[in-house]
Amino acid sequence: MAKSTKKRMTEQQEFEIMKLVLDKFLWLGFIVMGWGMYQSLSQSDLMAGIWYLISGAVILLLFMIVIVKEYEVVK
Repeated sequence: MAKSTKKRMTEQQEFEIMKLVLDKFLWLGFIVMGWGMYQSLSQSDLMAGIWYLISGAVILLLFMIVIVKEYEVVK
């Protein structure tokens, strides 16, 4: 059997890649919430953008859960 030649990443490298990926979730959450705010303010019906605001908040909460779960600091 051949020995695996895959390179292993350090914790710092893993963290940098995780930051790049999670940054996209952060942007996505704020963009969705911004679109919801625009919809709420531009239309006469306030409820028009509320679902966008709620979904953006859910995306940001999921972002927070992943961060806390993945990088919990143990003292």
